Amino acid sequence: MDTRRLPYLVEFARHGSMRVVAETMGTSTSVVSQQIAALARETGAPLVEPDGRRSRLTAAGHRLAEHARTILAAVETAERDLDPHAEPRGQVRVAGFATAIRRALMPTVAALAATHPLVTLTIREYEPAEAHAMLMADRIDLALTYDYDLAPAPLDPDLTASPLWSTPWGLAVPEAAAPDATPDAAGVVAAFRDQAWIGNSRNTADEQVLRTLASMAGFPLRITHEADSLDLVEDLILAGLGVGLLPQDRPRRPGIAVVPLRDPGVHLRASAVTRRGHAAWPPLALVLDRVARTATS
Repeated sequence: MDTRRLPYLVEFARHGSMRVVAETMGTSTSVVSQQIAALARETGAPLVEPDGRRSRLTAAGHRLAEHARTILAAVETAERDLDPHAEPRGQVRVAGFATAIRRALMPTVAALAATHPLVTLTIREYEPAEAHAMLMADRIDLALTYDYDLAPAPLDPDLTASPLWSTPWGLAVPEAAAPDATPDAAGVVAAFRDQAWIGNSRNTADEQVLRTLASMAGFPLRITHEADSLDLVEDLILAGLGVGLLPQDRPRRPGIAVVPLRDPGVHLRASAVTRRGHAAWPPLALVLDRVARTATS
């Protein structure tokens, strides 16, 4: 089996369209079809079948696509890691959310400058879905992302995530409106059902969490404001314009209370995400190790 044909099958498994695969790989639909047909001959199993006017993978095609991801990752690792004992050198491209950049990446930059000056980093602030897309397009090497336990984010099979830390979040409200007793999460949310609610302008995870809790409390949630900055969320709350999620361990500004959410709790989970097989590349492996150590220290 010619492993050079495998990327065509992997891309078809991802997109389900010969035309999209051709556009992604910069070739023609006939070339894509020919390469997958050649794979079928080499493996002795039909890999695609008609589906109306289009085609879809057979069961054998799905199995081979899974194997292909592992094979291609191993080949790429071997190409990147020809000399594992060499001094790590190269530029590591990182994208992530602001808290992770401040908490785990900036100390890593300072440490590497002293110990591994041949490893440099480029840093971009992006939300998780944006960073995942950049990874898939090979525009970055490492994504620092997050999701919530009540709103888990799907992960593409070509990506690998390593947990960094978990932080409890609560409902941020005007201090004067904070309940004296803390009921369960649905009870907390229900107490503010008539308030305007603040969501995230660049990530739907906050809204998913809030809608889940509101559904448990038996009312439809009304997202009125959206903000990406936690400082702006606080400004909106202090102005009496709504309530929203904030980390429980965030220093609190006067006039704001963060009510704990329990049964269920809400936890933000930070992760370091790479493309499968890339984490063994020495500069990236070094950065991953430093980020993981810094995040948990």
